This record gives sequence, C-alpha cells and structure tokens, in this order.
Amino acid sequence: MVIVACLFVALICVLAATGELPVAAAVLHVAASLTAFLLYRIDKAAAVSGARRTPESTLLAVGLFGGWPGALVAQQVLRHKSRKTSFQILFWITVVSDCAAMAWLWSVT
Repeated sequence: MVIVACLFVALICVLAATGELPVAAAVLHVAASLTAFLLYRIDKAAAVSGARRTPESTLLAVGLFGGWPGALVAQQVLRHKSRKTSFQILFWITVVSDCAAMAWLWSVT
C-alpha cells in the first residue's frame, strides 16, 4: 500500500509538471500528505501515552483534501487506525472521493 500512495503522488506531480493538472494540485497533495503523516504520528503517540487525541474527523478531512497518501503510509508504518473498520470505511471513501476529484480535474484541464 505504501507503493500505491507513492505512485499516486508521483503521478499527480508528473501530471502537474506536464501541465495536465494545476501545480497547486501537486503542492496540495504533497503538503497534505506530510501533514496527514504528522497528524497520525501525533495521534499514535497520544494514544500510547493517554493524552488528548486528534479527532478522527480531522484525520479524515486532511485525507479528503489530498492527504490520503500520507495517511495510508502512516497507517502502514505506524500501525495506527489500520484495524478500526468504521474508520477504514470512511477513510476509503475519502480516497475514492479525492481520486474522483483529481480525475475530473484532469478531464477539464
């Protein structure tokens, strides 16, 4: 799954570099992915220490707005939020939604 996330970001970057997508789409996906990974890391540490957690809605929102590749990597590397079925269903809905949005943007650019 880490490979899928990396390939998606690479594809978005290549499409932006060739003018097929706005550069902002690539910048957004890279920045949101880094943010998502960081948020998952912070939430994992909070879960372990019993500190205040990052709301799932925040994790999902960052994923929806282009951060799902970073979130997917974090789920695999950190073993965080990868087994909770209700979260995973919503997470994959955000992945499909973002991919659909990028496909639409590509079709109109």
